[in-house]
Amino acid sequence: MAVSDTQKVDYLWKKLGYGVAKTDTNDNKLAPNESISSPLILRGDKVWKQADTIPGTMPASSAGVVTVYPTSAPNQTTVDDTASANRTWKTGLTDWIPPEIGSTYQVKVYVHTTGQAGNAASGGDQLFAVGSGNNDEWFFDYQAGVLNFIGTNLPNGINFSGKSIYISGARYTGTFGVGGGAADFNDTTLTGNTTITRAILSNVLGTQYGGTGVASFTKDGVFIGANTSTVGFVSGSSGQVFQVAANGTPTFSVLDGGTFS
Repeated sequence: MAVSDTQKVDYLWKKLGYGVAKTDTNDNKLAPNESISSPLILRGDKVWKQADTIPGTMPASSAGVVTVYPTSAPNQTTVDDTASANRTWKTGLTDWIPPEIGSTYQVKVYVHTTGQAGNAASGGDQLFAVGSGNNDEWFFDYQAGVLNFIGTNLPNGINFSGKSIYISGARYTGTFGVGGGAADFNDTTLTGNTTITRAILSNVLGTQYGGTGVASFTKDGVFIGANTSTVGFVSGSSGQVFQVAANGTPTFSVLDGGTFS
């Protein structure tokens, strides 16, 4: 016997609403009485690390971490041949930005001749999520990039012969992951008031001991000795300098006339 829809809904209610495992029917054990924790998996590799930089309103064109598929150049989907005819369409792209970020991110859906994305919006038929009143609603999975006609019927009055579904919207294309990433300052000159937290220096040379780095200053700066032998932190145009050798031994030297000694 197939699992009843009632049992499936009970599972989802307990899993999503209460974060617990389903161990019995709702008649025998209500959701608040389930006790085995079963939280959803939060994959670190799929975390939108730069989500805070997504603007609340969808930009007119791609910018920053947002890649836009405007109505003038929407994404042409392909039909899912494993599902019922014309029931499901795939963008082949993931991480579409949902209207949770802002209402303008809700995708627009068009039906038009295959291979004519440029005029899908102007020459095709726009389909709305609520359908036409004929149980022909669609649902778009923003994470998977898949559109499914979730209602009982396909869109009313639409002939799909030689046509495709087109999706206009935007995707997150920034950095993924959690935690702080390592910054790469290879061959980089930092100017102005730059704050660096927990810097790790490697393979650095300084002129003081025959290297090619910096050995003299006219004001505050950092001295780096040859072959990472010494790092000195200079304060002022002259005065005391704190330096740490490669073996970790701290010493003090004097900056005289702008030259480390």
